[in-house]
Amino acid sequence: MNFDFSLLTTELALFVLGLSTFVLGLVVPSASRRGLGSFAALGLLLVLGIAVINWSNQGVLLNGMYLVDGYANFFKVMFILSAILVILGSFRYIDQHVGHHFEYYSTVVFATLGMVVMASAGDFITLYLGMELMTISFIILVAFRFMDTKSLEAGMKYLLLAAMSSAVTLYGLSLVYGATGTIIIGEVAEAVARGGNSPLLVIGLTMLVAGLGFKVAAVPFHMWSPDVYEGAPTPVTSFLAVGSKAASFAILLRLFLGGLGDLHGQWAMLVAVLAALSMLVGNLVAIPQTNIKRMLAYSSIAQAGYILVGLVAATEAGVKGVMFYAFLYIFATVGAFTVVAAVYNKIKSDEIADYAGLVQRAPLAATVMLICLLSMAGIPPLAGFVGKFYLFQTVVQGYMWLVYLGLIMSMVSVYYYLRVVLVMFRDDPKDPSPIEFGSAANMTLIIAMVITLVLGIYPGPLAEVANTAAQTFFLR
Repeated sequence: MNFDFSLLTTELALFVLGLSTFVLGLVVPSASRRGLGSFAALGLLLVLGIAVINWSNQGVLLNGMYLVDGYANFFKVMFILSAILVILGSFRYIDQHVGHHFEYYSTVVFATLGMVVMASAGDFITLYLGMELMTISFIILVAFRFMDTKSLEAGMKYLLLAAMSSAVTLYGLSLVYGATGTIIIGEVAEAVARGGNSPLLVIGLTMLVAGLGFKVAAVPFHMWSPDVYEGAPTPVTSFLAVGSKAASFAILLRLFLGGLGDLHGQWAMLVAVLAALSMLVGNLVAIPQTNIKRMLAYSSIAQAGYILVGLVAATEAGVKGVMFYAFLYIFATVGAFTVVAAVYNKIKSDEIADYAGLVQRAPLAATVMLICLLSMAGIPPLAGFVGKFYLFQTVVQGYMWLVYLGLIMSMVSVYYYLRVVLVMFRDDPKDPSPIEFGSAANMTLIIAMVITLVLGIYPGPLAEVANTAAQTFFLR
């Protein structure tokens, strides 16, 4: 059997980068370890270039256990890009509040590697290994501020609940294997098409919804999200919100559309209900929040509800909508959390009231926060509006009630987002001294702002790439 290692170039490059970052951290003097952030960012830029260059190099490894297609490559680029932005936006925060530079940056790279493996997983074992590599890396990252009680508490909660969700997911996969006799996702689809549904398969499917619902923070499996988002280091919260969520949606689509698509009638309404509950609870509970990280956590829960709509559609257009929205969600979320991290460096507070007069202290940061929040709310002509349009147009036939609910909840979200905007632009600052972000953080803010605006005004190129990648998903 021929094994084409060129298909694993991105994965091998990430592994070498993560290992070399860790080893360099052990070898170089402690005074020089701050440069490891730049080393990791430049290395990820190189890996991003490799992923883009190898986009057309697609194939199947190990008889379907590892799939390198346009769908997987799209998500790989997304994960690496999010890691670059998170690292660039976190230099000062890590210097001041974390300190363990090489462990932090190498763990971020290994978390990215786990996501990349998840996107290409063609069988249950590979899927689970990638998911656990990502999850264990995030457990470490969440508890990185080990001298801070909130960070330790968040790490313990994430450890316990992530372990429980992984166990539920693994048991669900084992039940699907028991019902179909195979762990290869493509062969699962063939077995389901031949034998139809069985009680064992339906139970396994339900457990997969529960286990993976935790990973995407969908209601009622969202209980970990607000506390972990608040307690974790802010750059980790940002990466958790974009990378982990996107990777979990990648395997959700791969499992439910690629393997269990013929059972769409069994799980579509269940997923639609989860999407509706996530939109309702996420947006309504975000309203009374006074801590900006908790508010963004509940906003993230609502965003998971919007993205689940694409899974409900179970069509090529639905897959395209999920991919498009997940991509633009990176920039809005990383932009917002970069502002939160920099403001915390200055004022040591995450309370919304302490953002008073931010436009006077950091005009660029306030402007970027405004654009990112309005994009999340789906206000035209920003990217979030286009993303929601692509998602909800896929369920107009058959799930119109979900479209109406999404529209209403998007209007509700405008209220609590504008609360933050009013505090930043209307109220006078308690301390008028400027807040400095640093060149790397400013670069992150500018990239987030520009791409959010450009994708809202001119979404065509990204939509075409997402559409082409979605087509490769359905070719097997």
